[in-house]
Amino acid sequence: MFSFPSPAGAARAPLQRFAAWLSGCLLIALLVLLGTAPAHADDEFLDPAVAFKFSARMQDAGTIVATWQIADGYYMYREPYKFQANGAKLGAPNIPPGKVKFDETFQKDVETYRHTLTVTIPVEADGPFTLTATGQGCSDKGLCYAPQDVRVELAGGAGFVAGAAPVAATPTSGGGEMGGIESALKGGKLLAIVPLFMLLGLGLSFTPCVLPMVPILSFIIVGEGTRVSRGRGLLLSATYALGMAIVYTALGVAAGLIGEGLAATLQNPWVLGSFAVLMALLSLSMFGVYELQVPAALQNKLASVSNKQSSGRLAGVFVMGAISALIVGPCVAAPLAGALLYISQTRDVVIGGSALFAMAVGMSVPLLLVGVSAGALLPRAGAWMDAVKRFFGVLMLAMAWWLVSPVLPGAVQMLGWTALGIGYGVYLLAGRGHWLAKASGVAFMLLGGVQLVGVVSGGRDALAPLAHLQENGAKPLPFTRVKTLAQLDAVLAQTGGKTVLLDFYADWCVSCKEMEKITFVEPQVRAKLANSLLLQVDVTANDEADKAMLKRFSLFGPPGIIMFDMRGREIADSRVIGYQDPQKFLQSLSRLQ
Repeated sequence: MFSFPSPAGAARAPLQRFAAWLSGCLLIALLVLLGTAPAHADDEFLDPAVAFKFSARMQDAGTIVATWQIADGYYMYREPYKFQANGAKLGAPNIPPGKVKFDETFQKDVETYRHTLTVTIPVEADGPFTLTATGQGCSDKGLCYAPQDVRVELAGGAGFVAGAAPVAATPTSGGGEMGGIESALKGGKLLAIVPLFMLLGLGLSFTPCVLPMVPILSFIIVGEGTRVSRGRGLLLSATYALGMAIVYTALGVAAGLIGEGLAATLQNPWVLGSFAVLMALLSLSMFGVYELQVPAALQNKLASVSNKQSSGRLAGVFVMGAISALIVGPCVAAPLAGALLYISQTRDVVIGGSALFAMAVGMSVPLLLVGVSAGALLPRAGAWMDAVKRFFGVLMLAMAWWLVSPVLPGAVQMLGWTALGIGYGVYLLAGRGHWLAKASGVAFMLLGGVQLVGVVSGGRDALAPLAHLQENGAKPLPFTRVKTLAQLDAVLAQTGGKTVLLDFYADWCVSCKEMEKITFVEPQVRAKLANSLLLQVDVTANDEADKAMLKRFSLFGPPGIIMFDMRGREIADSRVIGYQDPQKFLQSLSRLQ
């Protein structure tokens, strides 16, 4: 695919030399990260429950005394303080004035507290009740924590006991998958963060966001056109994976520093369309239309510098991996969300970037396996190789259409799949191939025909082209769309005694479509949500209202599901980030009481 003919007299350098150079680059990058890490790791940021210890007691039958003990080197803001009670009615809290300072994070004057803060709150209660207090604090070393909710059980009115000791708080955040990821990052220890995120990346490697890169790499290896050794296959796959990992890390760091909305930026029609056109053009080389080469001037410069024919091809493979990172970048899952949130709050690109790079390495495991097995699994040169190359060309066209389909109308999507399926089927049937090719041609014709029948009969879902013809087909969940924060707050203030589920969705979000077509149609899921108020935020447009919604919940893109109790308060440790299958989602819904 990326061939660089050597100039006259140039000798092909051994692959081992380039492999050693590549390994050296990786080692240097790792040493740089480890060398700069101690400045952060030594800081050992405290857990928020330790940095901001909360307790409360009843001063008398109608007054609560709430106290925060703030660790040295930490401070808390006045503005986010909020108190709620379950089983009692609270009056206006008496919060003492704080010290005014200009805050670089918020770019305005704010009131802050250090060491100790005591707040008195009037309360009307006939017995035991639960007090929930919300506050936010930061470390002088640069880490700003997300707002923290804590709960205490108190007894007022007839249940008041004079002289009762203060009750320590029970933290209501920091658990679950996101909590574990957040805790690991805040620990600042790369020896713990890197293996954890590599393992998380391995789990993500089998998601629809990552799997498309497997045929891309296979296509590159097949494009060699000659017998591919295991070493050569591994070198190609490692180069491709390195390109993907570096760009993926850079995109993640940019998203964390810039803020919410980068996922939508990468998924606009121009970006997707450009990448789809590139994939389509690359597929033509599989049909022998042309042989892709770097311009002669650049080719000669590369050859004169390194005098290596293979380096040019490896550089092309590296670039292809870098471009493929656009497939992975917008896919938001819990590990990615945790790393982005950490970067946005701390501006620590060493810890956050290391986590993202480690996760990209984990996601690359299937790619490396493709490379290692290249010599054993892929066909050799000859008629079979030509047939496989044409198949990969079709696969590249399919991938190009798949990439751009999220921003196309449903009918257009289905017509594209119709043309691809029927066109390739006719090509296989018209050829003089083996019976397997003929059978494959019939199968592709049928797949294309199903899409055609679906679109002609009114279907608009390429994933289920005939679902609309079924009398008892599953209907979508009855979500109510909310656009602005004001609309959301108004709904949460009047829940009608129902729990609330808020779903973040976008037309370009593949995982959102999976939740919609696989998880939300499960009868048990629908039954569990029958008595809940279902809200949905469509952030496809990525306008100011959408960005404000994402920022309110510290999300960097969909899918994301937020759950609220009957009083309109977010349920602790209940967030769902990324795709979950029906069984796992049912476990998440167990918190929706």
